[in-house]
Amino acid sequence: MSVIEIQDLVKVYNNTAVQVTAVNHVSLTIDKGEFTAIVGPSGSGKTTLLNLIGGLDEPTSGIIFVNHIDITKLNSKQLVDFRLNNIGFVFQSYNLIPVLTAFENVSFIMEMQGMAKPVIQARTREILTEVGLGDRMNSRPNQLSGGQQQRVAVARAMASKPTFIIADEPTANLDSKATAKLLEMMENLNRKEHITFLFSTHDQRVMNQAHRIIVLEDGKIVKDDKMADPE
Repeated sequence: MSVIEIQDLVKVYNNTAVQVTAVNHVSLTIDKGEFTAIVGPSGSGKTTLLNLIGGLDEPTSGIIFVNHIDITKLNSKQLVDFRLNNIGFVFQSYNLIPVLTAFENVSFIMEMQGMAKPVIQARTREILTEVGLGDRMNSRPNQLSGGQQQRVAVARAMASKPTFIIADEPTANLDSKATAKLLEMMENLNRKEHITFLFSTHDQRVMNQAHRIIVLEDGKIVKDDKMADPE
């Protein structure tokens, strides 16, 4: 069952000197539960494509269906609500709120969704324990390592069980040990929670773990390899 379907997607940036086609007539389907990496050199359109899928940017033309809803037809308020309730985001810079604890950072999205307090508290404890931070719930970001902060970011993205998670270069600021832990954790959560993961990366370690690799060059898909389903 598809959760993302893109049809003939184009994104053109215009400035005074140059017109850049960042995404060039891309069509793509992502099924539920996929663990997919979008790869390519800098400037290939990876981040632009993720921003379009996540409703953070508007396409020049084309259609983006998420759960069979064309998000290109939503107005600004509808897009905000849609992102809040359907998409989790993980960024390379973590984007945690510095004055909040790990527990409060993870709870934040569910509070915005209006969930009941007991549900929020139980889910926050559950997901932080799953990502190996059960003993660091009351720590603020500056009291955590980079790898721990990124695990909090993943926990926050997954807490409300979104349709899919977009992870833009999630390992860029992590060392090998932290990267290995993060990837193992995300793959385990992917299998357990059946949440779709969509990465942009040029990290070979992420590519090695991905179940599908989509290669972009100059805004076009030049290769799409789907591995055998992991046992």
